[in-house]
Amino acid sequence: MKVSYDAIKEDGLLILKIKGDLIGDEIGPRLVEVVSDAVNDKIKVCIIDLKDVRYISSSGIGVLITMLTKMRNADGEVYLTSPSEHVKKLLIITKLNNIFNVFDSVEEAKEKIGA
Repeated sequence: MKVSYDAIKEDGLLILKIKGDLIGDEIGPRLVEVVSDAVNDKIKVCIIDLKDVRYISSSGIGVLITMLTKMRNADGEVYLTSPSEHVKKLLIITKLNNIFNVFDSVEEAKEKIGA
């Protein structure tokens, strides 16, 4: 399934809604660019909505880690929301659930960070 995304900037947040299989193909560098642009715009929080992501490859994991690194290097943070059961298992297996803050919904993430 081809991946697509919507990037929404609101209240000093970047919300990335990703749809499809995150396999790090041509869309990966574009996602990283969106986060870089947000950092340049002084945005410190990125919420990545994974509700419509069925599968993440190792390259897709690399994209998520690169986005996290860019945000954290700018004293920001990345939050993952709404992962499917398959994606949750992947986050646990790879221990990324210890690196990323994961929430059940975008609304819950916003609530927790006070946005």
